Amino acid sequence: MFFSRSEVLPGVSVAFTDTSAGNLALHVGDNPADVIRRREGLERAMGASPGSLRFMDQVHGTSVALMEAGTPAPEADAMVSQGLPLAVMVADCIPVLLVGKAPSGPVLAAVHAGRPGIANGIIPSAVDRMRSLGASGIRAWLGPSICGACYEVPAALQAAVASAVPATWSTTSWGTPALDLPAGARSQLEAADVVVEYAGACTLENDALYSYRRNSRTGRFAGVVWQHEGKPCGEGR
Repeated sequence: MFFSRSEVLPGVSVAFTDTSAGNLALHVGDNPADVIRRREGLERAMGASPGSLRFMDQVHGTSVALMEAGTPAPEADAMVSQGLPLAVMVADCIPVLLVGKAPSGPVLAAVHAGRPGIANGIIPSAVDRMRSLGASGIRAWLGPSICGACYEVPAALQAAVASAVPATWSTTSWGTPALDLPAGARSQLEAADVVVEYAGACTLENDALYSYRRNSRTGRFAGVVWQHEGKPCGEGR
């Protein structure tokens, strides 16, 4: 079920699913009951309570939602919590998971970083919201996404995005204009003094991962970050 999983602080884990977990999105034509069943299976694999994993309605915007107990699924492209489990769904965009420590416990974030989000600063906005909650020592995991050698775009779009985030300028392996979104995300994180711990494989090149560019209509895999129940993680642990 998991493409990659690791415990990153005592009691806090990050993971990225693969196609064996099945499609986790409600908006791609699957039977909603099947999607909910898969999400429940993911929660069991995480060791999380049923219904505790927070998803968002991702719209390629710049909103960062603060998630608390009882908060409904937001229309946003980033969520921040003080320990509540968070999920981000993708099929070429970057699933960015962030973990920091505050005196009260872990501060978590899940970010949907596509081309508009990278260009408009959704990642720095999420980091700022984490720090407003007292987070320090923030680290990031960039999940699987389309790479700079595969993400072909028109030259005008390449120029527009690279003018905002120079590190995104790239060329495909066949010599046409491209964008390297993982490089752009890394540059934004480094500028915000966030350590990048992991960068995943290219979705288009890996059949174990969903890719919209490869398959057009397709499912979504997820990046998830969560605090294990009963294991607080504050300063000094």
